[in-house]
Amino acid sequence: MMKHIFFLFSIISFSSFPCLAVDFLYNSFSSVSNGTDLILINDARVDSSAVRLTNDSNQFSFGRAYYPTKLTMKSGANSTNISSFSTSFVFSVLPEIASSPGFGLCFVLTNFTSPPGALASQYFGLFTNATVQAIAPLLAVEFDTGRNPEFNDPDDNHIGIDLNNIESAKTAPAGYYNSSSNESFVPVSMKNGQNIHAWIDFDGRNFEINVSVAPIGVSKPSRPTLNFKDPTIANYVSNEMYVGFSASKTNWVEPQRVLAWSLRDTGAAREINTTNLPNFLPPSSSSLSAGAIVGIVIGCVVFVIICCASIGYWFWRKHKLKQQEEEEIEDWELEYWPHRFSYEELSKATKGFSDDELLGSGGFGRVYKGTLPNNTEIAVKCVNHDSKQGLKEFMAEISSMGRLQHKNLVQMRGWCRKGNELMLVYDYMPKGSLNNWIFEKPKKLLGWKQRRQILADVAEGLNYLHHGWDQVVLHRDIKSGNILLDSEMRGRLGDFGLAKLYQQGEVPNTTRVVGTLGYLAPELATISAPTSASDVYSFGVVILEVACGRRPIDMSLQNEDEAVLIDWVRDLYGQGKICHAADERIRPEFEVEEMELVLKLGLACCHPDPTRRPSMKEVVAVLVGEEAAATPKEMLGELARGGDNGDHNDGSDNEAGGDFREEAPLQA
Repeated sequence: MMKHIFFLFSIISFSSFPCLAVDFLYNSFSSVSNGTDLILINDARVDSSAVRLTNDSNQFSFGRAYYPTKLTMKSGANSTNISSFSTSFVFSVLPEIASSPGFGLCFVLTNFTSPPGALASQYFGLFTNATVQAIAPLLAVEFDTGRNPEFNDPDDNHIGIDLNNIESAKTAPAGYYNSSSNESFVPVSMKNGQNIHAWIDFDGRNFEINVSVAPIGVSKPSRPTLNFKDPTIANYVSNEMYVGFSASKTNWVEPQRVLAWSLRDTGAAREINTTNLPNFLPPSSSSLSAGAIVGIVIGCVVFVIICCASIGYWFWRKHKLKQQEEEEIEDWELEYWPHRFSYEELSKATKGFSDDELLGSGGFGRVYKGTLPNNTEIAVKCVNHDSKQGLKEFMAEISSMGRLQHKNLVQMRGWCRKGNELMLVYDYMPKGSLNNWIFEKPKKLLGWKQRRQILADVAEGLNYLHHGWDQVVLHRDIKSGNILLDSEMRGRLGDFGLAKLYQQGEVPNTTRVVGTLGYLAPELATISAPTSASDVYSFGVVILEVACGRRPIDMSLQNEDEAVLIDWVRDLYGQGKICHAADERIRPEFEVEEMELVLKLGLACCHPDPTRRPSMKEVVAVLVGEEAAATPKEMLGELARGGDNGDHNDGSDNEAGGDFREEAPLQA
């Protein structure tokens, strides 16, 4: 009997804990091998007994290093219990230029060794941008050595908790609380090359993360630098996850190294031996002898005398050459549109390209607000190119687009070139982007009538690009963030940084997939070449997010079936409840028939078969109310189903939306 009881107790005990415990200690990485001891991604490598995450010789570089065995974080998909772990590591970040806006590195928990949609050269090599959350559950602790105001970074030396987003949920300045002096805060610089010891305690039971940092030689502080406690942590953890480090760089050389690492998923991580770790400090200047100092002083005096004798000539010569370089117009530039701003004009208009005038930044450059002497407000977009030939080709396309004239396109006013930097000048849109008015909690809610008008405005502009000019213009990056609003709240399509020109009837030959995750047509994953239909798909996503007040992909929702906007709306349509997808904030303002029409139009534009999507001419006809030219109701219903198997009804037998009225005829 006792044997049976003991056997039963053993089974219960065994099933209550993970099968494989993770416990490792690397006091040095000199003997590790890729794939066995660590998984090294892209530019990550072992160098001088440390893991080096980026490559100095590459302009754009990223690297990731993971422990090969996943941590068991949940016992099952529906489990609410999260495991705990403790880790400590030593890292060093040494910018080649102390004032360079570097990125630092981050400790990461992720489903994938290469998170989908990650931008390799920025955002620690983990995220797409600040407005698009990562698809996979992804939790990172950033050790940031650069300040990005657009991500609400407090300074250029802080730590933060990132939950599926580059914008941190909580931050704290880098430093530690000294228990021997009444827990006074001691700042710690993470960007001077010194070895930094970091501790992270992940308490799954209490949904709490504690992070501490201190220089080598300081014991683990009793009070953490950053404490983050939030039950929503459970939303960013999956059953099993990789654990490791990630970093990225652009133009600035900033070696990011991990020198030692310890982790344990049961109890405290083992102590790291920090006594023999290498140092990567900046080279120090040696002491000079008295004779050397005297020689240097005499040489300086002679040099100053020579300089004073010829300073007038050299000053004039330097000024003249600089002026010629900035103002010189090469022969090939004379082909392009006529208005060329001088660099001085734009510098003065933007107050020296001041950060106070910065409107935003992205993969194609930074945008500044400016004011010309006649009080005309402009937006100046700065684009860098690696070669003059590439700049010439880019200007050829931008020149053609500069001749586009339509009331619903952001008008280009001119250009300026300085070296390999091109500055494009556009009309300033004072009301910002549509994205801000839908999602960023504006002071005044954007009503349904205004939303409908903006959609119609942008549809007319896009129809002009596809059908109203002598060439077909494919925008390739249609999203709410690229729809700008003028002073009268009318919509204009902007940001032609990814646009391509084709002759009418010409087949696009590009094979590079560009755009924004959530707005890309599904066929681009296999065909790559963009078409007018792929632009229509992106606009259909915009229609749905404007009507529903929801982002295209939102992994923060508790119901995973609602995460992808298109699938959620299509499911509601199949149930005869399509109006349940409408933005609840504007529900009293719209007619049910009109909302049904717009939602169906959005689904039709997002049909998985590009040949069955409406053209922009048909989309405009529906949005502006041209009944004679509109797509028949039956066809719109068929298109809205989007490849459904026919088992779902289209609302003809049920009340549309449950509490709403029956489907209306197709009219605006």
